[in-house]
Amino acid sequence: MGPLAGIKIVEIGSIGPGPMCAMVLADLGATVLRIERKVDAGLGIARPIQYNLLLRGRKQVAVDLKDPEGIAFVMSLVAEADGLIEGFRPGVTERLGLGPDDCLNVNPKLVYGRMTGWGQDGPLAKAAGHDLNYIAVTGALAAIGRKDQPPTPPLTLVGDLGGGALYLALGLLSGILEARGSGKGQVVDASIADGTAHLMTNFHGMLGAGLITTERGTNFSDGGAPYYDCYKTLDGKWISIAPIEPKFFALLVEMLGLGDRMPPQNDRARWPEMRALFETTFATKTRAEWCDLLEGTDTCFAPVLTMDEAGGHPHLAARGSHVEIGGVMQPRPAPRFSRTEPDLPEPPKAWQETSPEEALDGWEMTAANLKHWRARGVV
Repeated sequence: MGPLAGIKIVEIGSIGPGPMCAMVLADLGATVLRIERKVDAGLGIARPIQYNLLLRGRKQVAVDLKDPEGIAFVMSLVAEADGLIEGFRPGVTERLGLGPDDCLNVNPKLVYGRMTGWGQDGPLAKAAGHDLNYIAVTGALAAIGRKDQPPTPPLTLVGDLGGGALYLALGLLSGILEARGSGKGQVVDASIADGTAHLMTNFHGMLGAGLITTERGTNFSDGGAPYYDCYKTLDGKWISIAPIEPKFFALLVEMLGLGDRMPPQNDRARWPEMRALFETTFATKTRAEWCDLLEGTDTCFAPVLTMDEAGGHPHLAARGSHVEIGGVMQPRPAPRFSRTEPDLPEPPKAWQETSPEEALDGWEMTAANLKHWRARGVV
């Protein structure tokens, strides 16, 4: 089930944005087969397999990619795939014999998805890096954090997962859709730096219009405005408010009983006074008490929950936004569909837990061919 049912993707094992992209496609119904290295390459942060949630929803098969027979095995899958995901540095798959030209010669309709930090060309293309470095050069990192404090690393949400994985997924699906009409595949060059820069489009417009500045922590949506921020409660927990629109701000002021003391909303000179008023007011009640008073109103209020609290929030619980799969609580696939709702994904399994025959269920690999490759020891 799922809107991507019938689409086949070969995923060459990597870390971070590559597996996230593959998980998203598998969550939505695509058949994704992950090609793991036969020799452990030590990729990613070690953990028990059931907690490596980016590997959910798909099978794995281990292949010796240094053996020409291993490459031939992968190529037999490429021949029937709609797309391929790889996350090596530029030039690596070419040296392996799995580059775009190699694969498109086997399958001219293939959409070949390349996930890197810097992109396939440019001065830094072959340099090592991680999420923080890629978002640093785009202006995004400099804009996140408090005034007079260092830039704040925003987990890996902005770069690896937002600017990387989701842009690769969009690129792959766009290419596959186009190939169905043209009969021709192509290469998708998805870089985390490019995707993150694109995510900043709206802020470039606001900067050009003079609505924001490049000074961190001074603008309306970066914690500079007291009415768009988080505040500590009586029990040491946190709540968030975001009444940007005047009518929502007015309602919050009214419900807090601050009408006669609250400065004008956008009088920046009086923002320190407004912040102090919010701080002292929100410190008078517990988080639960503020939820009882403000949650569900048009004050643009929400409690700040930890990851282990989130699934129990009444709204998320009612929508089933978190589910238990394989004994591990985790976010369910998103978005939602009225007619082709995907099944819940299977829990992640290591390649050692699944036979190649099971992993290749749904692919057109013949038993004779698989027997040959297993006999050679490359699968």
